Amino acid sequence: MGFKDALTDVSRYRNAYTLAFSASLGSIFYGWDTGLMGGILTLKSFQNYFGITNMSASARANFNGNIVSIMQAGCIFGVLLTGGISSRFGRKRCLIASGVIYIIGSLIQAVTGLGSSQVVAVRVLYFSRFFSGIGVGMVSALAPSYISECMPRHIRGRCTGLVQFSDNIGMMLSFWVNYSASINIPSSDLQWRMPFIVQLVPGVLFILFMLPQPESPRWLVEQERYDEAASTLAYVVRSSVDDKSVLLTLDEIKADFIGKQRTSLVTQFRMMGESRQTALRCLIPSILTFFQQWNGTNAINYFSPQIFASLGITGTTSGLFATGIYGVVKVVTVGLTLTFAVESWGRKLCLIVGALGQGFTMLWIAGFGALHPESTIVPASYVSIIAIYLYAVFFCIGWGPVPWVVASEVAPNHVRAATLTVAISVNWLNSFTISRLTPVMLEKITYGTFLLFGVFCMIMAMWTYFFLPETKGYALEDIKYLFEKDVIVRALEDAPGGRLFLGRRRATPVEEMRRAADLHDSSAISQKGDEECTESVEVSDLQI
Repeated sequence: MGFKDALTDVSRYRNAYTLAFSASLGSIFYGWDTGLMGGILTLKSFQNYFGITNMSASARANFNGNIVSIMQAGCIFGVLLTGGISSRFGRKRCLIASGVIYIIGSLIQAVTGLGSSQVVAVRVLYFSRFFSGIGVGMVSALAPSYISECMPRHIRGRCTGLVQFSDNIGMMLSFWVNYSASINIPSSDLQWRMPFIVQLVPGVLFILFMLPQPESPRWLVEQERYDEAASTLAYVVRSSVDDKSVLLTLDEIKADFIGKQRTSLVTQFRMMGESRQTALRCLIPSILTFFQQWNGTNAINYFSPQIFASLGITGTTSGLFATGIYGVVKVVTVGLTLTFAVESWGRKLCLIVGALGQGFTMLWIAGFGALHPESTIVPASYVSIIAIYLYAVFFCIGWGPVPWVVASEVAPNHVRAATLTVAISVNWLNSFTISRLTPVMLEKITYGTFLLFGVFCMIMAMWTYFFLPETKGYALEDIKYLFEKDVIVRALEDAPGGRLFLGRRRATPVEEMRRAADLHDSSAISQKGDEECTESVEVSDLQI
C-alpha cells in the first residue's frame, strides 16, 4: 500500500481509526512508565532523595529491579481483575475505569515523600506504582481486544497495532521528558517529580477521547443487545444499520455465539479446552506474549541508560539523550510498519523478519561484550550502539506490534476474555521477571544477558516459521478454520520457501472448509451461505 492509498484508507474508515486511536491512547500509560522509571533512576536528585547513593552495588541493583517490577506486579493483578468485570460491564466502561486508576496512582507518585520520612516515602512510592500498575494492566488487556472486536477486517491489523504504536510514543515522550528534566531543571526534588507530574496528561486525554466511543459489538451481541451492536458496526464503517454488510456481519457474530451467551469467566476457562482447535487458539496468544518479553526489549527499555553506559556513552545527560533517540527510532519504525507492512507483508513475515533481526543484533552485542568488557570507546563500540538502534527497528517490524494483532485475532470469540486474560497475565508475569532480573543479570553475567535474549529470538523465528498460520485477510469468525486441521501444513504454506518442505501436500482451503460447514449448519445464517460467497469485494472488506 502506497502513501496515497493509506490516506484514502484513513479517510474512508475515519470513524474506525478514531475509535482505534482513542483506545490505543491507553497504551501510552505502559510505554510512558517503561521509559520514565529507567531514566529517573539515573538522576542524582532521585538517588539522593531515596538514599540510593549510600547503597552497595548489589543493593542498588535490587532496588532498581524492585521499583521497576512492582508496577508489573500491579499489572498482573489488573489483568486478572479485568476478565470478569469486562465481561459483565463491557469493554468501554472498564477502559475508562483503568484511566481513572492510572491517574490516581500517578498523582500519588508525584507527591511521594512530601511531609514524610525517607522510609515512608519509599513505601508510598512502591504502593503508588503498584496501584498505577493495576490501571496499566487493565488497559493492556482491554485495548487490543476492544479494537479488534470493532474493526473491519480490512484494517484490523493496522488498527490493533496502534496499541504498540502508542506504547512507543509514550516511551519516546518519557525519554525526552527525562532528558529535558536532566538539563533544564536544577538537581532538586522537582527534577524527578516533574516527569511523574507530566504522566498525568496521557491519562486525562485517554478518558476524554474514550467517552464518546461506542461499546464493542461482540460484547453487545453476547448481551443480546443486537440493535446497539448493529449501530456500532454501522458507525465504524460509516454506513446505516440496514446496510447489507452490517446485517451480514451481525448475523455471523450471532451465529458464533449461539449457545455461548453470557458465559462467566470461570466457565470460559473450562471451555478453553473443549476441543483441540479451541485449545490451540487459546494457547497461541500466550506463546506470543511470552516470546514478546523474552526477546529482551524491556531489558533495553527499562535500563537503556545503563546499557548505553556499558557501551561507552558516559554521563547521565548523554545516556538519556541516546535513549531518547532510541525512542524516536521505535516510533518511526512502528508507524511505517503499521502503514505499509502489517497488511501487505502479513503477520507471519513481519514476525520472522523481526525475530531474525533482533537475534543477530543481540548476538553481536553479546559478542562485543565478551571481547571488550571495558566501558571505553573502541571502533566496535559504535557498531554496537548502532546494533541497539537496529534491534529497535526489527522489534518494531515484528514482535512489537504484531503479537497483539495476532493474539486478538486468534482468540475465539466465546472465550476471548479468558484467553486474553491468560495471555496478558503471561506477558506481565514475564515482564515482571525480566525487569526484576535484568539489573542483576547485567551485574552478574554481563554479556550473557544479551546472549540469552539472542538465542530466544532465534527460537521465536523458528516457531513462527513452522507453527503459526497467516491470519491476514480473514474475518474473525473464519479464523477458526485455520486451526481446524493441517495447522503445520498451512503454516509452512504461508512461510517463505515453506512449500519446499511439503512436496505436493497442501492444506484444505478455508473457503472450502467454510462451504462444508455452511452445508451442515442449521442456523439462520446457513440460509445465506450461497449469497455470502457471491458478496462483492467491498462488502467482504467491511466484514469485521
